[in-house]
Amino acid sequence: MIRENYVESIYAGFIGMNIGIRLGAPIEPVAWTYERIRDVYGDIRSYVKEYRTFAADDDANGPVFFVRALYDDAVDRELEPQDVGRAWLNYAREGVGMFWWGGEDISTEHRAYLNLRKGIAAPRSGSIEQNGLVMAEQIGGQIFIDSWGLLFPGDTEKAARYAEKAASVSHDGNGLYGARFMAACIAKAFEARSVNEIIDAGLAMIPQDSTYAAVVNAVRDFHLREPGDFAACRQYLEDHWGYDKYTGVCHIIPNAGICVLAMLYGAGDFARTVEIASMCGWDTDCNAGNVGTILGVYGGLAGIPDHYRKPINDFIVASSVSGYLNVVDFPTFAKELALLGYRLSGAAAPDELAGRVKPGELYFDFDLPGATHGFRTSNPFKTPVVRHSEQVTSDSRGSLEVVFDRLVAGDSSKIFFKPFYRREEFNDEKYKPTFSPQAYSGQTVSARIYVDQWEGEPVTLTPYVRNTHTKEEIRLSAVTPRSGDWTDTQFIIPDTDGALIDEIGWVLESDSPLTDRAIGSLYIGRFQVYGGAEYTVDFAKQAKEFLSVTPFAHHNGQWELQGDALHCTAEGDCSSYSGNYYVRNMELKAVVTPLSGWSHAVIVRAQGIMRHYRLGFDGKGAVSFIRNDHGYERLTSANYDWEHGKAYTFHVKVHNDRFTLFINGENVLECKDETFTHGMYGFGCLEEGEHTVSSLWVKTE
Repeated sequence: MIRENYVESIYAGFIGMNIGIRLGAPIEPVAWTYERIRDVYGDIRSYVKEYRTFAADDDANGPVFFVRALYDDAVDRELEPQDVGRAWLNYAREGVGMFWWGGEDISTEHRAYLNLRKGIAAPRSGSIEQNGLVMAEQIGGQIFIDSWGLLFPGDTEKAARYAEKAASVSHDGNGLYGARFMAACIAKAFEARSVNEIIDAGLAMIPQDSTYAAVVNAVRDFHLREPGDFAACRQYLEDHWGYDKYTGVCHIIPNAGICVLAMLYGAGDFARTVEIASMCGWDTDCNAGNVGTILGVYGGLAGIPDHYRKPINDFIVASSVSGYLNVVDFPTFAKELALLGYRLSGAAAPDELAGRVKPGELYFDFDLPGATHGFRTSNPFKTPVVRHSEQVTSDSRGSLEVVFDRLVAGDSSKIFFKPFYRREEFNDEKYKPTFSPQAYSGQTVSARIYVDQWEGEPVTLTPYVRNTHTKEEIRLSAVTPRSGDWTDTQFIIPDTDGALIDEIGWVLESDSPLTDRAIGSLYIGRFQVYGGAEYTVDFAKQAKEFLSVTPFAHHNGQWELQGDALHCTAEGDCSSYSGNYYVRNMELKAVVTPLSGWSHAVIVRAQGIMRHYRLGFDGKGAVSFIRNDHGYERLTSANYDWEHGKAYTFHVKVHNDRFTLFINGENVLECKDETFTHGMYGFGCLEEGEHTVSSLWVKTE
């Protein structure tokens, strides 16, 4: 039975998870020991580091992307381990991002991925038999499972079962018990009346004679004896359940003890729980992330303090192969998970919820309590307050309020969303996120705006986008909203001449004099970016960041900028992806120059590394249309004489189930297929070779 406020509870759990990860990440081992954390940071009560933008983290990547097995494979049937294994192969670029690539004899996830690539299917890919006991029981069994608990509110058995299947891709033994325990705790948190009730639910889902159950019970017993001293309990864990007894890089057993310790000594308080989990050391971001999800669901949004929630600002970046999906908007993700939860429960989702999820569009309705959808302002002195409001509403239960304070002529502040990110906006390189813009030239931007102005001359809003290459703001015609009324605004994103867009919004100004300065509140009730796009990608205006050339994510091969071209050197199968993940119909033109090798293709309708189509050169004197559905199949081929060193203009048209390839204006290949209905575009090779790509033009419906 789906419970009331289901979406809000998911939202709180996901926020809680990411707060825990962000709090714990700067003090991970091995550099940060328990003693160093204690001596340097003392009694932690807030984030220990401020980030410009928090980089991608494996603890968040897994919960975001592994549930996509429910979209790709387990659509109308029970989930199986290999469905999640296929998601690993489809969304993780080999050796880059997603999870820790620490070496196949050190990192459990690295080993499991290579097993999958070799054809060793889940669950054997993560089994003790395949990988050995120590590797199979590292912490990864429980750190990627949060979404499975969120999908089954109150149904601890099903949450545990799905989490175990997902975890079996890479783990076994106590690694699976950790997955079952944590997912059951999250599922129980939707309805529990105490932390002990949550822990009981987790224990009920694992063997009572397991080591995992033993450490949970040991911590509970210690807490009963000494309920006021978490440091003493942490020392007890060090003495009896520490890393010296459970080896590997991050064994699950010591960290399971920390999670239970934090929940018990946190006594149901969200902030104290994630703080204790972080102060205890060992795998700090993993532990604080897991208990953050549980306590986020348990205490709800009201239990999460603003000083932890506000810096999150409703978004994270991820590091999958899809740059479009890598900007994760919390309210949207919570609603998507809720729709999956309804589907898995067999219940119909409310029409209102279904109508608020629009794949392929930016659709921000500020409906969820506290939602900001990642909006920012550029001048905190003149726009000092940016917050969610339930006082002024339009199409939902809330809006985004921006307070403007005593504007005069010459003052301004931008109010904007970032659809694209650059390396300069991050403090570190962790997990190598990549990005494809979520807004393109030719698309429509619409919004509902309400102004409540208290003093001064009327404010004006000038729509703009920012060219990320030149940092230039391209401004359009200003509008003057009337105070006290909702104003519907709309504009078309202008062409940026081959550069990408990294800000989209309005410049807020007023012609008020010093004697009558403008002060008041502006409310955004809805913000939407939608419709067809038409744009070019000038490689002379791109950069190589996070090991990828913007705006692409690369899987294998060497991809470099070479003047105004993208240069690929392949040792075997390699590919590169960009664009809106949900685009259905499109055209693409690019100049492809094969330099060596016999495989050079355009990729379309890509739903990942293992799910896409390829059209292009395929052997000497031949072109082919190839489908990759976790294995390549040539659907049709044709003769076409081509040669190395010569430039060819590829023009691909994709409409419904029909695909057409033109080369230098000649129709050389047509095919029909219904397997993939939408996806990204890109380029790739199936074997050793070298080519360049230039003059890229894209048009979408």
